[in-house]
Amino acid sequence: MARFARRITNTSPKSFGMFQKAAAMASSGIDLIHLELGRPFHDTPAHIKDATVKALRDGLVHYSDLRGEPALRRALQSKLAEYNKITVSPDEILMTNGLTQASFVAFMALLDEGDEAILLEPFYPQHINKIEMTGAKVVYAPLDKDDNFSIKRELIEPLITARTRMIVLVNPSNPTGRVYSRAELEILADLAIKNDLVVVSDEVYEQILFDGVEHISIASLPGMRERTISMFAFTKAYAMDGWRLGYIAADASMMPALLKLTANEITHVNTFIQYGALAAVTGDASILDEMVADDRRKRDLVVSRLNQMPGVTCTSPEGTIYAFPNISGTGLKSQQAADLILEKAGVVVEAGGFYGEAGDNHLRVCFGSESYERLEQAMDRLSGFFNAL
Repeated sequence: MARFARRITNTSPKSFGMFQKAAAMASSGIDLIHLELGRPFHDTPAHIKDATVKALRDGLVHYSDLRGEPALRRALQSKLAEYNKITVSPDEILMTNGLTQASFVAFMALLDEGDEAILLEPFYPQHINKIEMTGAKVVYAPLDKDDNFSIKRELIEPLITARTRMIVLVNPSNPTGRVYSRAELEILADLAIKNDLVVVSDEVYEQILFDGVEHISIASLPGMRERTISMFAFTKAYAMDGWRLGYIAADASMMPALLKLTANEITHVNTFIQYGALAAVTGDASILDEMVADDRRKRDLVVSRLNQMPGVTCTSPEGTIYAFPNISGTGLKSQQAADLILEKAGVVVEAGGFYGEAGDNHLRVCFGSESYERLEQAMDRLSGFFNAL
C-alpha cells in the first residue's frame, strides 16, 4: 500500500462537489451557462497563432534556453520597463508554465517548514495548497470589506510575527475585481521593508482594466524591486489560457533558486509557443484593447442587471473578468445560493466562501467567460431566481 508524502496529505482538501453536479447535469442534456470558470471567451488572436505555426514550420522545436527564448525575454524586458515601471535585465526574467507554475516555484524557493505567508482575504484559493506543500503556514489577513475590500495597515500588521516570510498579493484582485491604489500598495511595501519580507505579486489581470484605472506593480515602488517576485501570464489578456505560458520578473539574487526548481521540474517551457508570446508582446495592441472593451461591455451588463435583483448589490469591478455581488440581502450563504442557482436556474457560479470567510455573503460571477448574448440569458435566469425567493 502506497504511503503518500506529508506535503500531500497535510494540505487542506478542496471541494469539487458542485462542479461534479454541474458536469452530471450537463451530460444529461441540461443547458447550463458557465460563469464559474476564469476562462476567457475570446479566441487567441490570429497573429499569435500564426507566429506559433511559423515557428513550428521553421523548425524551432528543440531545446530552449532554460530561462526562455532570449528574443522573448528581451521583449518582456521592454514591456516591464514601459508598462510596469520595473527595470530588469533579460536574465532576471524566467518563463514558466503559466502563473500557476510561477507561484509554485516562488513559494518553493522562499518558504521553509514553519515559515508563515500572509494571504490577503478574500484570497485566490490555488495559492493555499502550494504554500502548504512547502510546510509553511498560511495566515489570512482580512481586507476591509466595508470599504470595497481595501488594504488597511491595522488589519495586516498585527499578523506579522518572527516567522513571517512573505506577503502574497493578487493585483488586480481575483475575486473582488479591485485594482489597488498606490496608497494601498505603499502600506504593503512599508510593512515588507520594515519587517524584511518578500512580496509575491500575482499580476495576471494587469491588462484587463476599466474606467481609466491604473495598475501599479508593487515592484516599481521604492525599495521593492529587490524583495518582490512579480508574476505575469499571457492567460487572460491574450486569451491564451490553454497555452500555459507565464513569466517571473525577480532580482538576480533570486534567480538561481527559481531556475533550479524549473530546470529540474520541466527543463524549460515549450519552445515554439514562445514565438506566439513574442508576437503577443510586440504585435498590434489594438487587438488587446478590443478584447478589453468587450469585457467592459459585459461587465456593465452584469453589474447593472445584478443591482436590479432583490437582495443583491454589486460594486463595479475596476479590473479582471469577475463581478463579486453581495447577496446578504437574500439571507442565503454563498454555497447555499450557488447550489440553488445551479439547480433552479441552470447557471453555474462560484460561492464567495470559496475565497475565504470574508466572501461568504458573495458570489463570484465570471462575465468574461461567455458571449454578451449568453450573459443576457444568464442574467434573465438569475433575475427569475432572485425574484422568486
